[in-house]
Amino acid sequence: MNRLPLRIRKLSECFRDKSLDPVTVTEHSLALIDQLKHLNAFVRISRTQALLQAESAKDRYHNNTPRGVLDGVTIAVKDNFCTKGIHTTCASRMLESFVPTYNATVVERLQQLGAVVLGKTNLDQFGMGSGCIDSIFGPTRNSWSEELENDLFRIAGGSSGGSAVAVAAGLCYAALGSDTGGSTRNPASYCGVVGLKPTYGLLSRHGLIPLVNSMDVPGIMTRTVDDCRSVLNAIAGPDDRDSTTVKTQFKTIPSPDGDISLKGLRVGIPVEYHCDGLDKEVLETWTIVADLLESSGATVTAVSLPNTASSIFVYSILNQCEVSSNMSRYDGIEYGHRSQEDASTEQLYAKTRAEGFNSVVKNRILSGNYFLLRQNYDKYFQKALKVRRLIADDFVQAFKSVDVLLTPTTLTDAPLYKDFIQSNNRDQCAVQDFCTQSANMAGIPALSVPVRLSSRRLPISLQLMGNHFSENVLLSVAAWIEKEVDFMSFYE
Repeated sequence: MNRLPLRIRKLSECFRDKSLDPVTVTEHSLALIDQLKHLNAFVRISRTQALLQAESAKDRYHNNTPRGVLDGVTIAVKDNFCTKGIHTTCASRMLESFVPTYNATVVERLQQLGAVVLGKTNLDQFGMGSGCIDSIFGPTRNSWSEELENDLFRIAGGSSGGSAVAVAAGLCYAALGSDTGGSTRNPASYCGVVGLKPTYGLLSRHGLIPLVNSMDVPGIMTRTVDDCRSVLNAIAGPDDRDSTTVKTQFKTIPSPDGDISLKGLRVGIPVEYHCDGLDKEVLETWTIVADLLESSGATVTAVSLPNTASSIFVYSILNQCEVSSNMSRYDGIEYGHRSQEDASTEQLYAKTRAEGFNSVVKNRILSGNYFLLRQNYDKYFQKALKVRRLIADDFVQAFKSVDVLLTPTTLTDAPLYKDFIQSNNRDQCAVQDFCTQSANMAGIPALSVPVRLSSRRLPISLQLMGNHFSENVLLSVAAWIEKEVDFMSFYE
């Protein structure tokens, strides 16, 4: 498999010493995207814009005035972030023709630092899914698949599967995803890349088409932890256009000097995550890394998150309630798809939404409206909010005695597409998001790091979770694990 051989920091050095230039790298990426089109990672290529951005970056390096380590670096953007002049569809018929007039803040900040946006990546429609299969553009194929024909390929994970495959297949150096209940970490795990869900409010959501406002965060996908740190430093910080961002200035997270010491680090192993359906190879990987941490000076202890069993049900209820509210804006009047129905305004609304949404979106809208009915509001929505608070409190208590939590990211390696589609979207999300969604409900940062290959030669990853704004700690521990397990050797 042909992958880009260099890390971001190394690439930047090559640009500086003129052994490579951004135009050559961008052309290479675009050619590789065409060559691996069958993976269906990208749904739209911004070829002309990318080459113009690369030319500008090349000129800056020629004049010795680069804007930073990301100048000239190729990136991909999930197709639910607004991109000025480039279609943003959410993989839906509803927004099939939508072209934003502005950039999402995270995209804008990357471009200001010279990053080259290659195009938009595939996702489950409006981010509702965990396989990257429910898209009007068709499913994305995992680049680690043994077979890519018919239904025998491995799923990429979702909903940010296109971004994960773009990075794993070497089509770009970094990609933006979004994470509502694990939509960055889940595909990162299946595709063998690093996936970071930052603390809620650390990254601006301005320009990210909302799914669940109280849980959505932009996510970062890269092949290495250091690359992830570089992208986070570029896009984190307050934004006047998003009132949910924290107001304090973001302090750049430096790369660690020399060897990382684990002395004094307290690692918690949540006992509730040893659950039904956990693959024996994932459990073995979890145990190996816990032992590695302990033998290198960290203190590893079992901790309890007692409300974990309720977590996935609470997440599902709150997700559907907010979805029903957010999807109400798509009525065929202001923007998006508009039906030809003209018998009445009500008929126009109904026909537009029937044509514009797939069955997954419709089901979540119906379920959300049911939970929000006057007679059900206290029974479902209010009760779910109360349990969400208990789940967040579990983490507060845990972080009094430990610095990070170590868990699986997903319960298995990447399933076959033909097996995955045997269950409906709701049931799959309940399984696939088991280990990841609680971090979104608590608003804490979480990072998935690839560890090894399974007996099927598929990536197995583990998740690190930390207290609010502890990204520095998570990245340091992840960098230590990355160095110890040397997963990058599988890309070389």
